[in-house]
Amino acid sequence: MTGTRIAALGHYQPAKVLTNHDLAELVDTDDAWITSRVGIRTRHVAGPDEPVDELAAHAAGKALATAGLVPDDIDLVLVATSTAIDRSPNTAARVAARLGMTSPATMDLNVVCAGFTHALATADHAVRAGGARRVLVIGADKMSEVADWTDRTTCVLVGDGAGAAIVEAVDDETGAGEAPGIGPVLWGSVPEMGNAVRIEGTPPRFAQEGQSVYRWATQQLPALARKTCERSGIAPEELAGVVLHQANLRIIEPLAAKIGAVNAIVARDVVDSGNTSAASIPLALAKLVERGELPSGAPVLLFGFGGNLSYAGQVVRVP
Repeated sequence: MTGTRIAALGHYQPAKVLTNHDLAELVDTDDAWITSRVGIRTRHVAGPDEPVDELAAHAAGKALATAGLVPDDIDLVLVATSTAIDRSPNTAARVAARLGMTSPATMDLNVVCAGFTHALATADHAVRAGGARRVLVIGADKMSEVADWTDRTTCVLVGDGAGAAIVEAVDDETGAGEAPGIGPVLWGSVPEMGNAVRIEGTPPRFAQEGQSVYRWATQQLPALARKTCERSGIAPEELAGVVLHQANLRIIEPLAAKIGAVNAIVARDVVDSGNTSAASIPLALAKLVERGELPSGAPVLLFGFGGNLSYAGQVVRVP
């Protein structure tokens, strides 16, 4: 049997930083109002000449360099995004072209804020089934391009960025407990609440029913997260880290406590990056690993949730 592992991570954010004080000049808001409701202080915003595939390619290049690989070592590129403006070529194909790849399979996945964890599970399944050797998995979104900058309830939330992971095969006989691995996915959705988070219209604009999402997340997600841990044979108190979708600090902190991850480092990248949708989980995880806050081989819970009212989570081991 073949298992999988995350071989390396990478992340990228645009240079421009938008503070709460900057936003106060655009809409009727202030730093105290924003931080008290969502915990966000800054976010990175891409310029008009920085498309989402460029953000993705920067993160991917960093992951490849960290792993000591060249682009043609990858045979499948998966990009989770909901903010690509063009339908074809897809974002994954454009990333492959930017990196100089010659013949990878390329696919986009649109599961909005849960996109990266869905893509990571898809990569895991592809490798286990023998359909790929190494997969480049990217979460990338340019939320500033779909934000309504006149709506203070949503524009204060969003940021741009990308995070990438390289998934590769690992022989179970080498000892899955010693090597970074990817546990079984728990995924699903709540179709009747699909309109709670939307990016729609022409031009497309981000909108949400914030209170509905908040209630669902705080009430339903703890049990789902604990079930995810069960599937990997990990007790919550054994987790070294918890990386939830970086939507709102008022969701993240209570959720981590309710899961029972009493010894875990909880990612709070939302404070500095805002809600970067599909990028939020790999961005936050890559930063924690880069800073040395999570040791190699340590178990970390990843759990994405949001658009479509979809969710997906798995326990992974740190590369």
